Amino acid sequence: MATSLPLWLNYGRQPQRREDACTLMTDDERWMTEALTEAARAEAAGEVPVGAIVVYQRAIIGRGHNSPILLHDPTAHAELLALREAARSFGNYRLPETTLYVSVEPCLMCMGALLHARVQRLVFGCHDPKTGAAGSLYDLSRNQRLNHQIEVSTGVGAEESREMLQRFFRKKRSRSGASNE
Repeated sequence: MATSLPLWLNYGRQPQRREDACTLMTDDERWMTEALTEAARAEAAGEVPVGAIVVYQRAIIGRGHNSPILLHDPTAHAELLALREAARSFGNYRLPETTLYVSVEPCLMCMGALLHARVQRLVFGCHDPKTGAAGSLYDLSRNQRLNHQIEVSTGVGAEESREMLQRFFRKKRSRSGASNE
């Protein structure tokens, strides 16, 4: 029996099963799908839809989605929650040989945490021109003054990430506009 796939998982194809979709995707697309699933969880909770996962040796060792409102914590960004879970799974605050997948370019705080954790690679969907610290506003990933650099890949799942953010903020604006009348 065919299952209905989320729009962002189709990538212009119509696979019959989730397994088929995964085999048609690159590893980066497959893992970004997991990060987008986390972003959808944030959106469902009324948080800005950003999701992240940490992968080590082809396994997810940490997951997170934006939760600062729910947790009353300004540091509860998707990346930090995923790093915290990964560090517990790894048994170390250093996470060498890991890749963090996140739907939106990390901010300064999150890039600082990625650098301190010694994450090897960062893959993100869409750029964040207002707070992005991996190439948009700042680029901490390649700063030679720091003792660690991170390999960065961008644009994986960018359209889906951007659409999710735009939909979220459109809804938010329409609700705040309706309450101001």
